[in-house]
Amino acid sequence: MPDQKWDRVIEPKKGWFSLDLAELARHKDLLFLFFKRDVISVYKQTVLGPVWFFIQPIITSLVFTLIFGNMAKISTDGMPPFLFYLTGMTLWNYFASTVTNNANIFGANQTVFGKVYFPRLLVPLSNILANLFKFSLQLIIFLGIWIYYTSTGRVEPNVYAWLLPLNLFFTSCMGLGIGLILSSFTVKYRDLTFLVGFGVQLLMYASSIIFPLSIVSGKLRYILLLNPMTSMIECMKFGFLGQGVVTPMYLAYAYGFSFIILFIGVLLFNRKETDFIDSV
Repeated sequence: MPDQKWDRVIEPKKGWFSLDLAELARHKDLLFLFFKRDVISVYKQTVLGPVWFFIQPIITSLVFTLIFGNMAKISTDGMPPFLFYLTGMTLWNYFASTVTNNANIFGANQTVFGKVYFPRLLVPLSNILANLFKFSLQLIIFLGIWIYYTSTGRVEPNVYAWLLPLNLFFTSCMGLGIGLILSSFTVKYRDLTFLVGFGVQLLMYASSIIFPLSIVSGKLRYILLLNPMTSMIECMKFGFLGQGVVTPMYLAYAYGFSFIILFIGVLLFNRKETDFIDSV
């Protein structure tokens, strides 16, 4: 009927920039449900359950200590090897999981996307919240071990440690942006999903996690600093351990890159969600 009033009107998106943030806010309850689903699905039907969140960084740091510290004899700038690797892995694990979890958003949620309408951006945002929850648990482990080493005088933290929330925010922006860009391509090119994990693993070795940036000089150092995660990981190491290479210019570059890549990722995702169902 012409005079009939509707509670809500759903209209097709008309352009690249038609992003309704108010609509995202109205669906905050659904965002929480997706967040709960993402957290529970990780450890559902496992023996140790959420304990895996704590075990993963510890085992990885122990392996790195054995292989790169004891066998390869790679310098850690005089820092305790286990704490050195754990510091880098804590932030890197959050970035890596954010990228990989969001790289196949359309394929992993095609049954839901094809049946009911809701702002599609809620799903990658729920992945961010789930990964933040996982990061907070791993941060507790890191802080406990860090406090022990600090009490023994083996590390000397400084004010740069307070930049962790800022670095975490920009890491979230960059991880989400890269994940959204990849999800826009994996809809059509499914084999890219197999390369994402491999690519993220390779990028880790170019992020000064297994070696301090101070032992690298010349052009190679500047090449490594082009990776935005290098500056943020070095900032965390310098703040909590007192050793690291912090260059304000490259740290500002990392922050700016994160915003730009997020902007591009949201645009591509916003554009692709209108016709993804024809590709899957």
